[in-house]
Amino acid sequence: MRGRFQALLVTMACAGSLMLCWLSAAVVALVTLRKGTAQGAWLLLWAVLPAGALLLFLGDSGPLALLLSTTALAVVLRSTLSLPFAVLSTVPLGVLSGLALLLFGQGMLEQMVGFFDQFLSSLEQQLSGSGDSAVELLRPTALQIAGMMGAANAIVALACLMLARWWQAMLYNPGGFAKEFRALYFPPVVAAVLSVAALALVGLGIEYRSWAVIVLIPFGFAGLALVHARVAWRGQGTGWLLGFYLAWLFFDPLKLLVVFAAIADSWFKFRQRWVSKSDAPNDSDEDQN
Repeated sequence: MRGRFQALLVTMACAGSLMLCWLSAAVVALVTLRKGTAQGAWLLLWAVLPAGALLLFLGDSGPLALLLSTTALAVVLRSTLSLPFAVLSTVPLGVLSGLALLLFGQGMLEQMVGFFDQFLSSLEQQLSGSGDSAVELLRPTALQIAGMMGAANAIVALACLMLARWWQAMLYNPGGFAKEFRALYFPPVVAAVLSVAALALVGLGIEYRSWAVIVLIPFGFAGLALVHARVAWRGQGTGWLLGFYLAWLFFDPLKLLVVFAAIADSWFKFRQRWVSKSDAPNDSDEDQN
């Protein structure tokens, strides 16, 4: 935010790193949100150079896809001023990312299919041991892997957008992002459409389950927002949130629970119920009256 040169230096340096490309994407998003689409596009064009070099020489399209995806989400957020709409945009973004891999990334997908085949074969041998019964594990197909990578790209891009939005609030509106994030909510119609779409993809077979994850990404972030809102309403500290996120990272059932909580929140509006309980007079107030 101090100048073009500083932003350009950080963006290009991180865009050429497989480990730090997320930081470059977040910087481009911050400039887009604060300075406008034109300034963000100018910065993106320079960041594409090192990211494109990684694609050309290493065959890794991840940094380039992350830069383009995060910038697209930032443009949506700046244009609509709606965080829920920007979060919903991860669904078409993830689908397009997966389809792009299927169309243009066959070489990468074949390498990953081979990697998983070798890894699972080694794991089968270890699990079988000296026993008579052989263990057979399902191999992911190229279609599954494309869905997984599309989902991963959408999730990381949305996380980069959230980071940029937090930076923006820290600089110009302290505490604003916390209120905006805790209010993240989807109306019942949107929740119903996404739920039906996810169930339909799951019903098509195991190959499409990773694509169903893309449809559930907005619920995952809305569920986390609901947890933050609950913690703020109860006045709990950051220690409780840290413990929750550690459990969330390692226990998949908790991830599903967060998704289901976000879906239920669309109909039951838990935040409004919590506020209503806080505003309701207690027994002692009634006795005094």
